[in-house]
Amino acid sequence: MKAFEIPEFYRSPLITAIKQRRKLDDKMKKDFTPTKLDFGPIEIYLARHFGFCYGVENAIEIAFKTVNENPGKRIFLLSEMIHNPQVNADLLQSGVRFIMDTLGNHYIGWNELNNEDIVIIPAFGTTLETEQTLKNIGIDPLLYNTTCPFVEKVWNRSEQIANKGYTIIIHGKPQHEETRATFSHSSHSGPALVVNDLTEAKKLEKYILKTTALTNFFEEFKGQYSEGFNPETDFERIGVVNQTTMLASDTEEIADFLKQVITQQGSGDTDRFADTKDTLCYATNDNQSAVMGMLHVQADLAIVVGGYNSSNTSHLVELCESKLPTYYIENDSKIKADGSITHYMLHDHMEIDSVSFLPNTTKTRILITSGASCPDAIVEQVIIKILGFFPEAHSIDAVINKMND
Repeated sequence: MKAFEIPEFYRSPLITAIKQRRKLDDKMKKDFTPTKLDFGPIEIYLARHFGFCYGVENAIEIAFKTVNENPGKRIFLLSEMIHNPQVNADLLQSGVRFIMDTLGNHYIGWNELNNEDIVIIPAFGTTLETEQTLKNIGIDPLLYNTTCPFVEKVWNRSEQIANKGYTIIIHGKPQHEETRATFSHSSHSGPALVVNDLTEAKKLEKYILKTTALTNFFEEFKGQYSEGFNPETDFERIGVVNQTTMLASDTEEIADFLKQVITQQGSGDTDRFADTKDTLCYATNDNQSAVMGMLHVQADLAIVVGGYNSSNTSHLVELCESKLPTYYIENDSKIKADGSITHYMLHDHMEIDSVSFLPNTTKTRILITSGASCPDAIVEQVIIKILGFFPEAHSIDAVINKMND
């Protein structure tokens, strides 16, 4: 796989050594057991896969290269490059300006741009409508395009099956940038509909089987279907794709349910359902599988590091929360010297403070992972902060040397 040139301050000597060792020992990436770091009074278990994925490193390389190669030019990002506050702050510090927020609300109007400006498309991609707007200004939207190749794979597959007469069902968060982009590209080729979860997918059963008034569909899925969508005919053939950062198991569950419904309605005609399992993102799958492997360890708590608006990170939190106390933090600054921790409550959408989050035990065991947009350096800083509570702990260098013996 390609090695990207990303700023050195995002890298971590500790994490790099661990990942290189795991790569040598597990070249096929089939071993999802965590890496055990034994510091003596505390053991830290790092997920087998975590941190920057291919798409994120690609986006960061393009963005910083664009800044370095265009001194004096006005450089804009459509919205956040990725969902990590540190990376976005670094880009702002380098002079890049954001055109809109993650929901599409403008900070800068289109009329303030000109054809001499540089506009970077973020890793989530963008809509065809936005691409056309940039073209009308005289800006090539693909010249500085950091759209993740795996997101583009979803778009290409959607176009292929839409051209064969399938309606595209998108499993995603309706307001997420990637889902809005995928919806735009999908609906350009045929009917498209966004479902947020299995509960919403199950609401489609009555429309597929035509057991309720089809006019109710338009109110129930308001804002989630493409223009001209016809529930009378557009559920005859369907295919399911996803926002790549969603739980793969949830997407598969939705696809399996809808396949069962549509084949039931069509007397077992499997041709009415398109197989799209090849669109699931490998990095999302690996990170989620690594968390599941990590959860087999008997531990006191889990820490998940990443941006609070990061979809892929939030799903790692959900997996950890199902097994043990979990603290979702952006960086090491959330861990306080008095032993308290400021962490994000995923379902309440707010930060809270918890005192004495570390257990009073002879041997403390902590599971740690991070989202696909979180720099390894931040994970190392979190580990160093935690080790500060254990004066007798072995040094990081000693643990690395032991690991390499």
